[in-house]
Amino acid sequence: EYSVQLTFREQWLDERLKFDDIGGRLKYLTLTEANRVWMPDLFFSNEKEGHFHNIIMPNVYIRIFPYGSVLYSIRISLTLACPMNLKLYPLDRQVCSLRMASYGWTTADLVFLWKEGDPVQVVKNLHLPRFTLEKFLTDYCNSKTNTGEYSCLKVDLLFKREFSYYLIQIYIPCCMLVIVSWVSFWLDQGAVPARVSLGVTTLLTMATQTSGINASLPPVSYTKAIDVWTGVCLTFVFGALLEFALVNYASRSADRAADMHRENMKKKRREMEQASLDAASDLLDTDSNATFAMKPLVRHPGDPLALEKLRQCEVHMQAPKRPNCCRSWLSKFPTRQCSRSKRIDVISRITFPLVFALFNLVYWSTYLFREEEED
Repeated sequence: EYSVQLTFREQWLDERLKFDDIGGRLKYLTLTEANRVWMPDLFFSNEKEGHFHNIIMPNVYIRIFPYGSVLYSIRISLTLACPMNLKLYPLDRQVCSLRMASYGWTTADLVFLWKEGDPVQVVKNLHLPRFTLEKFLTDYCNSKTNTGEYSCLKVDLLFKREFSYYLIQIYIPCCMLVIVSWVSFWLDQGAVPARVSLGVTTLLTMATQTSGINASLPPVSYTKAIDVWTGVCLTFVFGALLEFALVNYASRSADRAADMHRENMKKKRREMEQASLDAASDLLDTDSNATFAMKPLVRHPGDPLALEKLRQCEVHMQAPKRPNCCRSWLSKFPTRQCSRSKRIDVISRITFPLVFALFNLVYWSTYLFREEEED
């Protein structure tokens, strides 16, 4: 709905009201009681509320001219219904109408016509806080019912919503919340309280802002442009919180794998120590006069065994592979369990901003293009 304050004027010819102007000295007669003359039964068909202005005197006058023409003028404040399409909100344009029709007289008895030449005037200093009145159009809207056809006039007011308010109050704060949630990727994996509090705080703030936006709008069954924006931003913040859960799980898995590896190494060390002790005890049990064959540590060049070893040694060379940027970057973070959690953080630092930038490109190009199509 929207409210309007207007000065309504209508003029008609009633030959029964002709009078002598006394040689041109009498221009017109003025009446203050509308019930003294016949008047059209006009009403505002999309009106919700309305009232006249009576301070200090009633803001109404009736002028009767010598040739029977009657001019009726009154100041009215109205609250009118305006069905809106909010699919592009807040990048939308709205058309609100002011409809005036005959209540009881059909077109056979009464026809409303717009005055030729600028029938509607708008004040020059008209200012609306969230809308801009781009233009207005006058037209006819005759309606047919069971009792006949009735004359109707309408004014279409084209409003454009001011986007700067929503850019400052909604879009930029949402972007800032999403970027703040990415700070979690740069914190240490062991800083669990800091990362959890950061993720939960940004998520709750984003949810509160989304509910505040929807509270100021009527509930509709379709998705608005602002719903797409807030929903995706909320998803990014929630995704950053889930990313930390994944990092924490990978880190704990790495710790468990390291503990198991240490246990296995200790077990192998014990087995080797036990085996060496058994071998030493076996040697001590043998005859003390036994001799041991000692193999030379260094072989001379003429040694046939050394030549045979050299013949078995072959060198294989491979052509150098082309460097791969992605592999070289990922190679800095090997796939071992202990570094897998760190790798998730590094990949998230690049992936989240790139996906969010791609979403912005698609979002603004889509809705701005649809706005131009509607124009």
